[in-house]
Amino acid sequence: MTQNDIFEKVRAIIAEKLSVDEDEITLDSSFVNDLKADSMDILDLVSGFEEEFDITIPDDKGRTFETVKEVVAYLATLIH
Repeated sequence: MTQNDIFEKVRAIIAEKLSVDEDEITLDSSFVNDLKADSMDILDLVSGFEEEFDITIPDDKGRTFETVKEVVAYLATLIH
């Protein structure tokens, strides 16, 4: 799975959970500043990523994600 494949899946999850148009989500999108996510939204997103990719993300790591790019890079290290 390429990073672009991961990004497409991550973007779909974000769009669904935050009710945001997929076209508004880029690798550089900030969860808080651009996508208006709060801490509960981020926990919900992490749960969605875990379910989609069949992985576990430690809570302390999940709280550190600030941009979509950080999530994609982290998931790429777990998947490969």
